[in-house]
Amino acid sequence: MVKKYKSNKKKIDKKKILKIISRVQKIRSKNNLNWMNILRLAVNKAPSETVQLMRKINSKDKQIAALFKKI
Repeated sequence: MVKKYKSNKKKIDKKKILKIISRVQKIRSKNNLNWMNILRLAVNKAPSETVQLMRKINSKDKQIAALFKKI
């Protein structure tokens, strides 16, 4: 006779997770607008410094994307 072992994993509630993701998306979309407004302000006040900073940010984003590709 084969024994069945109980899994220690909790049951994943996909609907709940998707609902949370939708809420996060809504909040992020508003926050992205705030970030773009900060970027516009920075370009108006210090354009060359802003471009340098954006290049650094883009470089780190590329590193993050490369790491995600490994998953």
